[in-house]
Amino acid sequence: MRTVRGLVAGLLAVAAIGLPAGCSGPADSATGGSRTPSSRPAASRSTHSPTPSPSPSPSPVSYPLRGTGSYAIAPGHSATLGRHGTLLRFQVAVEHGIDNLSVSGFADQVVDILGDPQGWTAGGDWRLRRVGPGQPHDFVLYLATPATRDVLCGAAFDRYTSCRNGDAVVINVSRWLHGVPYYHDLTAYRDYAVSHEVGHRLGHGHELCPGKGKPAPTMEQQTLGLHGCTPNPWPYPHGRRYTGPSGEYPLVVPTDPTTWYRPS
Repeated sequence: MRTVRGLVAGLLAVAAIGLPAGCSGPADSATGGSRTPSSRPAASRSTHSPTPSPSPSPSPVSYPLRGTGSYAIAPGHSATLGRHGTLLRFQVAVEHGIDNLSVSGFADQVVDILGDPQGWTAGGDWRLRRVGPGQPHDFVLYLATPATRDVLCGAAFDRYTSCRNGDAVVINVSRWLHGVPYYHDLTAYRDYAVSHEVGHRLGHGHELCPGKGKPAPTMEQQTLGLHGCTPNPWPYPHGRRYTGPSGEYPLVVPTDPTTWYRPS
């Protein structure tokens, strides 16, 4: 089981401006989905005890097409992930306008992914540590709205994929909440999205599917399709490095705007 040190300190607040009604994501938790949902059975009740009132359901995560362009930086810091290799420090930033999502909770999920024994620290080349506001850092991992994604990525109109641009690792909130149709496990897709984009920051380029029915390399553009491979989020599945041939697929994203923006 993975362990993440609890976060400390206060949240860096940046003034937010008024936003239009946005789109909604899963309502299973304030972070937009837990990696380890509880399967504990309900406790038995005495027939003489009053039935407790049900707890209110958390509000679904929602976001506009374009956020404010300002961010909340997750407070505190994590333990160092990995035991050997070059240390890179990173911040986690969530764009204002993404509502009902815990900034600290999202940061915990990112640390959980990057610290996984099948993740980038498994090979001994890298150590990673999340740091808080005002701390020296080597890159920032953003959770951004679809239109802001285009700004941060410095790319042509897309609004669908995530990216890495210099020291900005950008996760599109639409993909974080909704995944892609052929990744039936949203948690696994989130593992992939973070691993893939951070992989670019670590110097890795795109790779191709190595053969029909084989697991996709982490650096394959799995958001654009599996191209005969099966889903795989990890660079070190079962603790061993796994790669494919160097190359990339054409950037063909859905033209239906509901794939990147779903008004409530």
